Amino acid sequence: MKKILITGAAGFIASHLIKKFLDEGESVIGIDNFYTGSKDNIKPFLSEKNFEFFEHNVIDPYYFDVDEIYNLACPASPPHYQRDPIFTFKTCVFGIINALDLAKKTGAKLLQTSTSEVYGNALVCPQDEKYFGNVNPNGIRACYDEGKRAAEALICDYNRLYGLNAKIARVFNTYGENMDINDGRVVSNFIVQALEGKDITIYGDGLQTRSFCYVKDLIEGLVSFMQSDFAGPLNLGNPCEFTIKDFAQYIIKLTSSTSKCIYMPLPQDDPYKRKPDISLAKEKIGFSPKYKIEDGLEKTIEYFKKKISYKNTSV
Repeated sequence: MKKILITGAAGFIASHLIKKFLDEGESVIGIDNFYTGSKDNIKPFLSEKNFEFFEHNVIDPYYFDVDEIYNLACPASPPHYQRDPIFTFKTCVFGIINALDLAKKTGAKLLQTSTSEVYGNALVCPQDEKYFGNVNPNGIRACYDEGKRAAEALICDYNRLYGLNAKIARVFNTYGENMDINDGRVVSNFIVQALEGKDITIYGDGLQTRSFCYVKDLIEGLVSFMQSDFAGPLNLGNPCEFTIKDFAQYIIKLTSSTSKCIYMPLPQDDPYKRKPDISLAKEKIGFSPKYKIEDGLEKTIEYFKKKISYKNTSV
């Protein structure tokens, strides 16, 4: 039995990771301060004998004797990470320093969930791991973009100086069950607006693109990456690309909604093209998304239907 630490444990991606490890008989420790994570996401695990949870802010040091560390602690959607940008940057930087120091003390393997945001408003498409990015260090997204880039620099330096086994996964847009209904990102926004019959809000002209990966595909990629001998950086995502305008129409169709699209000004530094080149992930860990976009979205739509129904009956 491995002992696995997951930071940001109450987040939607982490909750799927916890379930996978518990189903496989591993021992899991989760920590979260509930800044954006939901207690509902960890509630199913609290009675499990192999799961322990501690409410803790990763900005502050911590110690657990573990074999593996998955660092997922950080607000990840623009409304959340821009709410307190200094806190976001501290979470990125102090959070990874504390995780790396723990890995140094225990000899644990570490996997950092970095982000496609390190590529910024990319001038190349698709983005591969050799691309250095086009990031505005002074903009409203910099707290997250530059925070994650700084975390990558720290990981590489710890690996070089101390011989750690720390890995960098650059996670592209991911969706699925356990997303926050108020997450503020494209998939959750569009589905909730469509299910509630509200106008679907598109920022800009809607011709900017995104690529969406179902969470279960991402989880398999993260675990395979952790077990590999490769340190990364490694893109993990689904290269199936949509314009935002087309994606909105697709959600309207899948939900049989009467919603109409409305257009709002594009936020500062919003990326125009976002599509992962996953050639390296295929080569190094055999990663290739298995879920078709319609299958993942149907599961996600059903999840949000239940959330909205519960919200309405609880009012």
